Amino acid sequence: MIRIANAPCSWGVLEFELEGEAAGFAQVLDEMKATGYEGTELGDWGFMPSEPGLLRAELDKRGLQLLGAFVPVSLADPAALREGIDTAVRTASLMADSGFPEAFLVLADNNGTVPERTLNAGRITPEMSLSPGEWEIFASGATSLAEEVRKETGLRTAFHHHCGGYVETPEEIAIFLDRTDPGLLGLVFDTGHYRFGGGDPMEGLSRFRERIWHVHFKDCDQIAALESKEKKLDYFESVKAGVFCELGRGCVDFPAITGELKARGYEGWIVVEQDVLPGMGDPVNCAARNRRYLEQLGL
Repeated sequence: MIRIANAPCSWGVLEFELEGEAAGFAQVLDEMKATGYEGTELGDWGFMPSEPGLLRAELDKRGLQLLGAFVPVSLADPAALREGIDTAVRTASLMADSGFPEAFLVLADNNGTVPERTLNAGRITPEMSLSPGEWEIFASGATSLAEEVRKETGLRTAFHHHCGGYVETPEEIAIFLDRTDPGLLGLVFDTGHYRFGGGDPMEGLSRFRERIWHVHFKDCDQIAALESKEKKLDYFESVKAGVFCELGRGCVDFPAITGELKARGYEGWIVVEQDVLPGMGDPVNCAARNRRYLEQLGL
């Protein structure tokens, strides 16, 4: 059975240090529940209660499940690895201790921190990618983190490809997966980031099907993506321009993707994400329209 969740990033609660105010956790959770979602991801550390009993109580009060937590780590920098592992274990421990042993540690590069990758999101060329030696460091760091998270908490780690980081394009995803253990590290397949990163989500769903553990439904506005390319917008300018639009209003073929997931017997969560900057847009009404759109697809 496929179940539908949303995430705090749809309310402007992002992992980046950005100007502007986002809604508090109580409002976000109330609005998620009111618009028909069954679960949520954790959001930044400190956004929701960081004491297990309190966190569980807030989620139980609204009948919501906790599916995972996004943890960005500068995996290309060996000096940052220990701090990243400690953050990942702390985050995974909170989810496990709150009674969510099936939640994922959603690992990502520390997106938005490398100028070349941030400036060229959506138009990455092979020359901007990591060297073979740097890929070894990156993949080894991700492996070490996933091993320690599993050892200390029992939770699984899935990697989130993401524009503005070192794993954006289909080929970069393939390189990363080829260098990591399929029994240890899964893939969070994000339809919008895959499309903005230069891929066809239906092709990606087939290509990486054996590694996909978790799915994010995000749409991509083709006009905004073309504008980003023509004007050479950076990642944050592209988000502000609406590159990640409401579901069904962009170029991602969600009916086909939904049909494929159902055909293969996918039984995990689909997390709706419509990334907006803090204070941007109309999150609650967007969430409601996104949920109604998925209902039309039988979800």
